[in-house]
Amino acid sequence: MSTFTGVGVSPGRIVGPVRQMPRPVAEPSAREKWSNTTVDEETARLKAAAKNVQAELQQRADAATGDSRAVLEATAMMAADPMLLKSANALIVAGTSAERSVWEAGSQVADMLRGLGGYMAERTQDVLDVRSRIVAELRGLQAPGIPTADHPFVLAAEDLAPADTATLNPELVIALITSSGGPQSHTAILARALGLPAVVAARGVETIDDGTEVFVDGAAGTVLAGPGDAERTAAAIWAEQARSLGSYSGTCTTKDGHRIPLLANVGSGADARKAADAGAEGVGLLRTEFCFLNRDTEPTVEEQSAAYREVFDAFPACKVVIRTLDAGADKPLPFLTDASEPNPALGVRGYRTELSTPGVLDRQLKAISEAADGATTDVWVMAPMISTAEEAQHFAESCAAAGLKVPGVMVEVPSAALTAGAILQRVNFASIGTNDLTQYVMAADRQLGPLAALNDPWQPAVLQLIRQTVAGAETARGGKRSSGEPNGDNGKSVGVCGEAAADPALAVVLVGLGVTSLSMSSRALAAVAAVIGSVSLTDAQGLAQQALAAPTAIEARTAVRAGLPILTTLGL
Repeated sequence: MSTFTGVGVSPGRIVGPVRQMPRPVAEPSAREKWSNTTVDEETARLKAAAKNVQAELQQRADAATGDSRAVLEATAMMAADPMLLKSANALIVAGTSAERSVWEAGSQVADMLRGLGGYMAERTQDVLDVRSRIVAELRGLQAPGIPTADHPFVLAAEDLAPADTATLNPELVIALITSSGGPQSHTAILARALGLPAVVAARGVETIDDGTEVFVDGAAGTVLAGPGDAERTAAAIWAEQARSLGSYSGTCTTKDGHRIPLLANVGSGADARKAADAGAEGVGLLRTEFCFLNRDTEPTVEEQSAAYREVFDAFPACKVVIRTLDAGADKPLPFLTDASEPNPALGVRGYRTELSTPGVLDRQLKAISEAADGATTDVWVMAPMISTAEEAQHFAESCAAAGLKVPGVMVEVPSAALTAGAILQRVNFASIGTNDLTQYVMAADRQLGPLAALNDPWQPAVLQLIRQTVAGAETARGGKRSSGEPNGDNGKSVGVCGEAAADPALAVVLVGLGVTSLSMSSRALAAVAAVIGSVSLTDAQGLAQQALAAPTAIEARTAVRAGLPILTTLGL
């Protein structure tokens, strides 16, 4: 038996045969020239191929929802990227074939993005995926994609392109294993959204022969080739426990009755309806980018208002927390952001776009206010990438001017955690985005497999900043809250809407640290509720103190998991 160790990013225990991703499209020869044609005809071939690839990806995006839709729309935009096509056209003029030209241009753009680092480096895989798709279209070949089979299988690859992970069929693909990638890569995020066991950064899994039976433990981060009876039994127990978990009942409390609302992260009205069906108590993160992506112009107030109202209508008399537009970095918008920024992850992103393009935020707040008019939903609004108390004050004033009563902030930047007391004197609540907070605290690109250990929300520095944020809320509130979730007017509550909330063990730690609500993929609700329900508030506080005292992320996770035997029972 061979064991491959990586980072577990989505829990579950599965036994199944491996299918490797097909080999990528072959690189066109460096000497490949065009002949029997003209420059205009060759550039027209390239333009038509890029347009067809974009249309095919957009068609798939239109049929998808949530994270999958956002990923596909971003990839579709890359297929028509002016920089990519301009670079390729210049090579065609010099006599290079369209296939080789777009291949070389893709390499140039990818190298540039990789050199910028941060969020722009995350777009590298998108460019290389689009390049291969355009070459396949030019040659009349089938585009790269998920292999087909007449039976369920474990999908193995070096990494998965965003467009592939966004459209895989969870009825056939029962687990994901990759040799690269990180805990916040597209593969990891979409595996969690689909509820598929997944292990990333497991070196060597791309060499496993097709048909080889493997045991995947998405919680432990291990892949075992040639499983025995013990592994088969573990997989069977997990399947039975997963069925017994069922759906979320709509109420989450600790064993001694401490209330922790479980909310959903959504990106559209369709997502919201699914989350409501899954039992979510509301929305802890509405990503409003779905209204803005794949557009050359800003959506109108009326268009935005109609989209937001769909979400409100899915959760009558419930809380819906809206994040204002988080454009920039990996989500550039032609009418709002500057693609030439030298370091976009540290540039004009999120709330900061108000500095360079004033008015977009005010129009979005007006749209939210109009959507809320007549709805019974409890609407909370938060701004991303807030760094200072002054920014929080300005955002609160903008919300008040739009008639929105519950302003808040995202805590993604270390300065926001360290000055949470001052910030929360100006707004009503904070929501911690653990994905970005971890990336910025640890200075580790969340897409890079070699940095996966750093990009871990169990890192002591991250846990300390979460505790610091809660302490800031207590200072702003004038003391610790007693029980239940505080109201939006004076509660100064602190929720978590990052992927950390979907980790049942870490969710217990967050409760112990004083976090008042958790928001996650709707698929994670039942498991998180079950684990929180197995401990008292005092137990959770004790486990949180163990995590805070641990010198490393591994020791923190190990200590907490040892205190939660239900995780082993449920295969989490």
